[in-house]
Amino acid sequence: MSTADQQAPRSLAEALRARDDASLAALLRARPDLITPVPTDLTQLATRAGTRASVVRALERLDAFALQTAEALAVAGDPATWDELLALMAGDARDPAVASALPGALTALREQALVWGADDRLRLVRTARELLAPSPQHPSPTGLGPSVREATAGMSPGRIQEFVANAGLPSTHDSVSAVSALSSLFSRRRKMAALLAQAPAGSLDVLERLVWGPPYGQVTAEPAAHLRWLLDRGLLLPTAPGTVVLPREVALHLRAGRAHRWPEPTPPAVQPLVTHRPQVVDATAAGQAYTALTTVEELLKEWDEGGPAVLRAGGLSLRDLKRTAVALDVSEPVAAFWVELAYAAGLLASDGEADERYAATPEYDDWLERPPAERWGQLAEAWLAATRTPGVVGGRDLKERALSALGPGLDRSAAPEVRRRVLTLLAGLPEGAVPDAEAVLARLRWEHPLRGPQPQGAAGPQGAAGPQGSPPAPGAHGPYSSHGSHGSRGDEDLRSRLARWTLTEAELLGVTGRGALSAHGRALLGAGATAAARPAAGDPAPAGPGDRLPAHHRFVAPAATAPLPAPEQAVATAAAARLLAPLLPEPLDHVLLQADLTAVAPGPLRRPLADVLSVLADVESKGGATVYRFTPGSVRRALDAGRSASDLHAFLAEHSRTPVPQPLAYLIDDVARRHGHLRVGAASAYVRCDDESVLNEILADKRAGALRLRRLAPTVLAAQADPATLLDGLRAMGFAPAAESAEGDVLITRAHAHRTPPRTAPEPVPDGPPVPDGTLLTAAIRAIRAGDLAATAPRKPAEDAAPLGPGQLPRTSSAETLATMQAAVLTGEALWIGYVNAEGAASQRVIAPVRVEGGFVTAYDHTADEVRTYPLHRITGVAELADD
Repeated sequence: MSTADQQAPRSLAEALRARDDASLAALLRARPDLITPVPTDLTQLATRAGTRASVVRALERLDAFALQTAEALAVAGDPATWDELLALMAGDARDPAVASALPGALTALREQALVWGADDRLRLVRTARELLAPSPQHPSPTGLGPSVREATAGMSPGRIQEFVANAGLPSTHDSVSAVSALSSLFSRRRKMAALLAQAPAGSLDVLERLVWGPPYGQVTAEPAAHLRWLLDRGLLLPTAPGTVVLPREVALHLRAGRAHRWPEPTPPAVQPLVTHRPQVVDATAAGQAYTALTTVEELLKEWDEGGPAVLRAGGLSLRDLKRTAVALDVSEPVAAFWVELAYAAGLLASDGEADERYAATPEYDDWLERPPAERWGQLAEAWLAATRTPGVVGGRDLKERALSALGPGLDRSAAPEVRRRVLTLLAGLPEGAVPDAEAVLARLRWEHPLRGPQPQGAAGPQGAAGPQGSPPAPGAHGPYSSHGSHGSRGDEDLRSRLARWTLTEAELLGVTGRGALSAHGRALLGAGATAAARPAAGDPAPAGPGDRLPAHHRFVAPAATAPLPAPEQAVATAAAARLLAPLLPEPLDHVLLQADLTAVAPGPLRRPLADVLSVLADVESKGGATVYRFTPGSVRRALDAGRSASDLHAFLAEHSRTPVPQPLAYLIDDVARRHGHLRVGAASAYVRCDDESVLNEILADKRAGALRLRRLAPTVLAAQADPATLLDGLRAMGFAPAAESAEGDVLITRAHAHRTPPRTAPEPVPDGPPVPDGTLLTAAIRAIRAGDLAATAPRKPAEDAAPLGPGQLPRTSSAETLATMQAAVLTGEALWIGYVNAEGAASQRVIAPVRVEGGFVTAYDHTADEVRTYPLHRITGVAELADD
């Protein structure tokens, strides 16, 4: 055996054992499920890395070219050589783009422990090969069928010899050599070309229809002559009665050696459609950011006294969503976005009462007191990290139940990653550049093809008597596919819909302006956004298999798209707020009063002015300028809130840049004159008025019949309705009554702000285990290395003891254990022990005993790299380590 063979790893565990700590940290960061819980040693880490669930998650993280490389290894020999892999990927023409990108893709597979071995013995982990290799149940994404050896398994020796003879090869003594000879013929370009040159007309057409997959077809009981010629020479092999398959070697010859029809060595470029001046983009985004703030305020002001009721199944009813959309003057999907955004930011929640309703939280009051830029930062940060997806509102879940705003079932764990990735792609463009949305979607599909649909290949073969059926597109319905949830676009996968929603929501929120990422939106992503957006195609690529590229060369590492840690995101949000603050419009302290009983606010108003004006007048239209209209009802509303006519006149004179119009002054005085002329109190209810004619008018009005009034005195009427109903009834009749207390004083009715108990914002649903931080990685690798040392340390063979298998703990009697420990204290030697902790978990350790007393051994634990004390009764056995 050569020295190279002796040094080559014989298993994935040995390959991992040869890695340094930085490489292991990169693996655990890319596949965080491997560290939960921390493996005891490298053998357990390798076993966990080969489990189906973990391999599926790793395959879903690969980009299109790295996945194509894995698919090529799945149809190559096991092990495969670099030259064999290069031939499958670059074809006979040795496509230079593919050849240049292949080392980076292979490095990505190695870094993620999906491929191990040297360049002359490349091995795909067994589970990945099972998932990606062709089979009748799950055809290969490459469209290739089984090899000649696999297709002829179980076939009679005589039939195989017929294939050999008809192909012009000498007969052999056994089936194995016959199959090898046939495979060799199909794999040699010149001999295969000479054989196909003899094919009758129509035969090559059949092969062409099968060559790119699916490789299966059907034949009749009496095939035509050109089909019979193919069947006799093994160019089509029977798999079942009436079904044939194109062998892999034949297909590769017809494909010029390529495993894939369209290799994708470089990601699709995200080119700008148009470019705006950055100042225009920032100003547009800032204007929309201010609109976002006012919209959220308007929403919660609408629900200030208690919002819509919570459905029994949770969420907002469709009717209430429509009412909210009308109140905000937006469409229902946009209303759902604002409602969900307020909920994600912790400003909105259910009150938890028996008659449960939605209302603002105490956090909303604190939020209102902050500067506008900080308030926007809180909304933007909540949106960026939220897994709740308002875009699916109105769709159906897997049980065909309607998905409602604020209801269950809206979490999509991939949403934060997709949002951040889309914005990162925008950050990689020049400032002010607007990308093509379809190019962004194509780039996302290239980066994670198994999480999105693939374009279907050529039409299925019509070879023989017809196709057997087309295989699923890679990642669409295969064994490792990720199915999106139900939603509004059934023709797109979930990630594509999330990307489209991200572009729309970013514009609504003011992260982008005119489709381009703003300066404050760029700052919101943090310092690493531009670096993560660098196109892979622009990176230098090595020319040969010996060169190695970083793991991120061909795939987007989870850390690049995962949400930032809370402290880093807080810093990024603060930076974004600082950039946004100078761009937000300065609130005004004045309006323009007009003679048609309207007031025009030429911009945003300061909060005290806006609050009073919202009570005194009704909003008629919104936009760049807000138009308020004064009505008798709105003026009475201000009087009910405790304002006097003189207060209103003074307020308008102070805040109007134009003189107070006479019609408005007359309206205020007229409503004030009649306001409180009637008094309503609790008898069950009564009405009193000093003017008997007014009471007579009320009694004579037919509309007062429902109030069931009767005269108690010339100036007092009693009603069988409660005071609130009586007030509403009289106001509907055109009067302006005022409520009074038991002492006869006028009651001032102020808006009651209903608040929920303190609530926390909803926690995002993680997309798998979180990416471990540096501290955890360091501790985990240290523990794995120490456990591996304990598991692989050489031991002295014990007398009359059977050799221990892998993972088995040593077994000795209590007396032997005590004696060996005491001897090791005197000699200072290290020992190998088996230990079972209080929870019953077994482990093996290497220790150097220091003291043995009272049923405990104190020793330096090489596994934990610290001094520990162990009860002797929990030690299963002890063995001495070999001298070397």
